[in-house]
Amino acid sequence: MPDAHPAGPPGTGRPRLFARGSFLETSRTAHILRAETTGGLLLITAAAIAMTWANTPWSEAYADLRDLRVGPEAWHLDLTLGSWAGDGLLAIFFFVAGLELKREFVAGDLRDPRRAALPVAAAVGGMVVPALAYALWNLGADGALEGWAIPTATDIAFAVAVLAVISTHLPSGLRTFLLTLAVVDDLLAITIIAAFYTSDLRLAYLAAALVPIAMFGFLVQRRVHRGWMLVPLALVAWVLVHESGVHATVAGVLLAFTVPVVRSDGNTGPGLAEHLEHLVRPVSAGIAVPVFAFFAAGVTIGGLDGLRGALTDPVALGIVTGLVVGKTVGIAGSTWLLHTFTKADLDDELSWIDVIGMSMLAGIGFTVSLLIGELAFGSGSEHDHVKVAVLVGSLLAAVLAAVVLRLRNRVYRHLCEVEEADADRDGVPDVFEER
Repeated sequence: MPDAHPAGPPGTGRPRLFARGSFLETSRTAHILRAETTGGLLLITAAAIAMTWANTPWSEAYADLRDLRVGPEAWHLDLTLGSWAGDGLLAIFFFVAGLELKREFVAGDLRDPRRAALPVAAAVGGMVVPALAYALWNLGADGALEGWAIPTATDIAFAVAVLAVISTHLPSGLRTFLLTLAVVDDLLAITIIAAFYTSDLRLAYLAAALVPIAMFGFLVQRRVHRGWMLVPLALVAWVLVHESGVHATVAGVLLAFTVPVVRSDGNTGPGLAEHLEHLVRPVSAGIAVPVFAFFAAGVTIGGLDGLRGALTDPVALGIVTGLVVGKTVGIAGSTWLLHTFTKADLDDELSWIDVIGMSMLAGIGFTVSLLIGELAFGSGSEHDHVKVAVLVGSLLAAVLAAVVLRLRNRVYRHLCEVEEADADRDGVPDVFEER
């Protein structure tokens, strides 16, 4: 069956989802929002505004805004703005993550088991060890073990943004390793949310959700790219998954997994998965994630005494330890074990100090950690302690990683300067010899 929608500009091989020259495709704003540093900076800014507002005399106004209910009550969608951000907008984020996951499995590094072995093992170790660290702080009758998964997540947007700021001369293999690790981490986090943080499962709604998901998949597999056909199906699928009791963000991943990666028409250029990722990423990075951060990060700390009180809670201590220590030990340790006892090879460009710095960077758990914390504890003082711990742990991980990787960046910059100087010296003709 031929494409039901005309192709993009000549020579691009890119299908069009919306009308020619659409804002998401050609706008300079959308182009800026696709930059890795932009999404991270917007996320940090939104969280900082929320934290500041929640600790001013006008904190009640922030709470009222976050808890404002909107939506049709008859469909059980009269949600607070905070819930709309966590359940609705983050589904866009997970849709983009799902597209990236499928591309990696079909045409990326995860396609080759030998290349994928180390980052996959690193992702698993980077989830198991933080979970154990959290559990050790919360063993006993009074322990809150339901939050074990909070420090297991890596915020891919935040981590890659930090790496982009400090990595002017770091090996490209470090970024590839981090991206592959974070992609697998996203898949494991999605699985954890679906398996362990689903309550009151309604199988009828879940089965019904498969219908619009299957229709969405049928259309994209047949290369039908019209937005007015795909978006309504995605919305119906989201509503039904939300009603099923499974966290609604899972709908975004399921829809993404139906999108084809490889072009079937023999043309060169990006497939539909890459095109949709290119199209939707500005919405995810510029709206979905920052708005979620704004509504999730606003916690009233109560000054130094409040901060001290929050961080003495075993829940908070487990989260901070998991993000800062558990991630580093889990990722670097599992990578070393697999490298030592199997044939899996570390990229020739990387040293073990680079891997340790990258492991620290993966301790930035912000977005998904806050989401899991909300699912585990709901609202209340325990959830406030979770927010404080995620913010503190992510900040500490970012600072420690920046220190290590900046030092490594200087080493690589010096090596680069030496090589350039040698190249220039070798390339200058010896005028005395010629004479």
